[in-house]
Amino acid sequence: MNADHRFLSIGLSALLVAPVALHGQDPVPSIDQGVRIGITYTPGVRPGMLVLRTDAGEIVDSVEAILTRDLDYSDQFEMITLPGGERMLSTIRPADDPSGGEGVRFVNYSLYGALGANFAVEVEPVDSNRVIVTLYDVYGQDEKKRISVVVGQVVNRAFRMAVHDIADQIVLGAVGEMGYAASSLLFVRNQRLLLIDSDGGALGSAAPAEDSVYSPVWAPFGRQFIYTVFTGTGGKLVLSDRTTNSRRTIPGTDEHTNFATAISPAGEEIAFARSDGSGTHVYSYNLAQDCCLQRLTLDRFSDNLSPTFSPDGRRIAYVSNRPGLPQIYVMAADGTGQELFAPMDWGVTGSSYAPEWSPDGTRIVFHRDVNRSPQLFILDTRSREVRQLTSFGRNEDPTWAPDSRHIAFVSDRTGSPQLWVIDLQTGRVRQLTRIGGVRLPAWSPRLSQTTKP
Repeated sequence: MNADHRFLSIGLSALLVAPVALHGQDPVPSIDQGVRIGITYTPGVRPGMLVLRTDAGEIVDSVEAILTRDLDYSDQFEMITLPGGERMLSTIRPADDPSGGEGVRFVNYSLYGALGANFAVEVEPVDSNRVIVTLYDVYGQDEKKRISVVVGQVVNRAFRMAVHDIADQIVLGAVGEMGYAASSLLFVRNQRLLLIDSDGGALGSAAPAEDSVYSPVWAPFGRQFIYTVFTGTGGKLVLSDRTTNSRRTIPGTDEHTNFATAISPAGEEIAFARSDGSGTHVYSYNLAQDCCLQRLTLDRFSDNLSPTFSPDGRRIAYVSNRPGLPQIYVMAADGTGQELFAPMDWGVTGSSYAPEWSPDGTRIVFHRDVNRSPQLFILDTRSREVRQLTSFGRNEDPTWAPDSRHIAFVSDRTGSPQLWVIDLQTGRVRQLTRIGGVRLPAWSPRLSQTTKP
């Protein structure tokens, strides 16, 4: 029985989820014992980042805390902290400074450089709900980026996303690559659909409590997402719009059991698995025209499911059990040219499930049974080389961050199934949730329009 079918065996009655307390995330600085990243990482080669601390009130304290965590979780920097967690001195000259009057900006590049910083970030309050964040190039002794942003109320989810957006812009300004902080993850727990920020904060519900849900997936730009709602007769696909708070059933999916949806990069077409009397097959549907349901996998003696679009929209990878054990196949978006995509390792590894194409198109991540325990694998889409990524605990249901560098996955390495995040360059692994019973995560694209490259 393949993974998606195992998931379909859950009951169809929705369960209530008790309120969940949020916890800060503890970084894991070393390469995890169960990770096989295939590179040798030397600590200290990343640029140093120093977040300048001030005594300026609740909003600035919250911005500094979230910004520091986001920059740390980007895995682009060596984060620098003062002994004992002391705060940096203000960058404004005191009145008795002989080299300048009160209120004159003074950036102590020599001190920051002596601390090992290549970059420094400062948060300044403007008024009760607006801050200015400045990125300094310590070696160049120059103000590199200055961002003025309205962050609103501290308790608001929009506040956290505004700060995440600042973090992404700081990463871009410092290293030339966009961060992924301004993103969220959908996941299923007790048949409920939940939403959490990329740093593990702002955990909340993403769908009505009465729904019994499965297999969420994000649309491009993060304005919409699709998930399966189980009913007494099967599973229908529901399209939820975050901007209007509206929901609708996708036509033609209120019959049979429809699940494991993928959305094309343009957002105009979906591919999904449908189980009916003929087996399980991959279908497509034109969202833009609300028509044209088409079956893509036509073979009669196999189950086909878990489609994922390539970033150019031309190909679909999916799971098929036509070779006996479920494995990763690929086809053109119209269903032609179906072929085995990920090489198999007969007798050593087993069935493969849950493929997802990376946003940059270079890799597909999936999980594969190893000694009856699922582990993460990476497929290079050009060379078709496959390498194992994890080996400790049960690790499954991987999903890419928008930076194509980080992967979230479900693991029981600390007991109950939780969401974890791995950085493919350093091998650093961090725990994202602490509530147990987590399944089927889906990582969003960047949710702030200002963070698009």
